Amino acid sequence: MPVGQWFTSQGDVRWWFDSGALALDFAYTGPIGRVRADGERLRAPDDLTAWLSERFPVAVGAARSRDLFDAVALRDAITRIALAASRGDALPTNDIDVVNLYAATPDVPPALGGGSRQAGRSIQTVGQALSTIARDAVDTFSPANLGRIHECSADDCDLVYLDTSRAGTRRWCSMQRCGNRAKVRAHRARKSASKTAANESAVAA
Repeated sequence: MPVGQWFTSQGDVRWWFDSGALALDFAYTGPIGRVRADGERLRAPDDLTAWLSERFPVAVGAARSRDLFDAVALRDAITRIALAASRGDALPTNDIDVVNLYAATPDVPPALGGGSRQAGRSIQTVGQALSTIARDAVDTFSPANLGRIHECSADDCDLVYLDTSRAGTRRWCSMQRCGNRAKVRAHRARKSASKTAANESAVAA
């Protein structure tokens, strides 16, 4: 299942954000922090249907108003858990209960391609898709990932991601965005320091 999505910053600059987890991608269908304060994408059932169709390799039925209510409840719980985890705070008990509730229902079953018969439903329900997202959240926020839920290191960015790098040393939401800006600032600082040192040497001579 694909992870990551394109965001658009000021000036219509598009950049790729790999959150590291399906559950975190789902969290970013709503507003989170400063960078995504106006990021609500689930305004109607059709919006949820469209997002799920982009994410799941199997057909998922059309969302209804009740499905949208459930999706937003699950999403907001995941969001609060992610923010707490990124700050090293205790995970909110009520939100854990919400995630566990959705994770306890039937999910979208995995299937091996190449078979000659249809096994199970040809179209999965929105509830099954939400269960799959909830189960991914259970895995994402498990003790195995303790210390790997981070906030971007840039001073003006608060995007949260799961660090899936082998060394666990990821610092930026995206090298295209904050990582590149940090490199440019560091280069300018070195250049300025070198120029200052050269001027001081010239004066001393």
